[in-house]
Amino acid sequence: MALKGNLRDFSINQLLNLINLAHKTGTLVVEGPNDSAWISFRGGKLAYSKIGAEDDALVAVLHRSNKLSRAQYNTIRTRAAHMSDKELGLLLINANYISQEDILSSLRTEFVNVLHRIFTWVEGLFRFEDESMPPDGKITLQIGLENIIMEGSRRFREWEQLQDEIPSLEIALRFTDRPGADLRNVNLSVEEWRVVSFIDPQNTIRQIASTTKMNDLEIRKIVYGLLQAGLVELIRPVGITVEHKKPALPVTNSEEQKSLVNRLIKRIRSL
Repeated sequence: MALKGNLRDFSINQLLNLINLAHKTGTLVVEGPNDSAWISFRGGKLAYSKIGAEDDALVAVLHRSNKLSRAQYNTIRTRAAHMSDKELGLLLINANYISQEDILSSLRTEFVNVLHRIFTWVEGLFRFEDESMPPDGKITLQIGLENIIMEGSRRFREWEQLQDEIPSLEIALRFTDRPGADLRNVNLSVEEWRVVSFIDPQNTIRQIASTTKMNDLEIRKIVYGLLQAGLVELIRPVGITVEHKKPALPVTNSEEQKSLVNRLIKRIRSL
């Protein structure tokens, strides 16, 4: 019988457990409400994964993992446009451009992160395509699922708790009139400042998440922290989107970042 169904009835973690125990080989295709993912397995071990339209070429993966600079990425992308990932990997290793371990660790992080991102998908359809694998030119791995499944269970429990606190992402945020924290002592991460820079009654939490490229779990964690700190409150959105805005952080120049942080603090104080 073909393995297919609805995520309402079978969670990602349950699917991984089944694939692991049955030592299945093939590709799990998950079609969520906003994106799709393709996860391939060989003998019940994670071999490859990709989400949406994200570039899964080896050079792009190495750039995202900070193994290649933007200039190196652009040069290799142009000169090796017709090479497969396996061919490019061998070329980079033989030229002492990058190590085999760098390539394998970057791919491993990339593949596992895709699974981490879909653990909170509870809407959508899935199907398992037996014996279907990525093209021969792709580099595949063999990553055990046990630790991934354990991490998935932890993330899903955390997501359920945050969902109780923030039931919908179709609501907006605004700074409170009297923040419950001394802003001079506020110590936020770069990701938190990115979210803060988009806080406006016109922007829903989902739009902020989309603009800052955060998944449901990540945006809920940050918003929950801001709520607990007394810096923001939930309100009905006015209805203007943020898709065409650019995130204000991170910035490369420390003085620019300090100036931006000061402006944000002044803005909060003025409300």
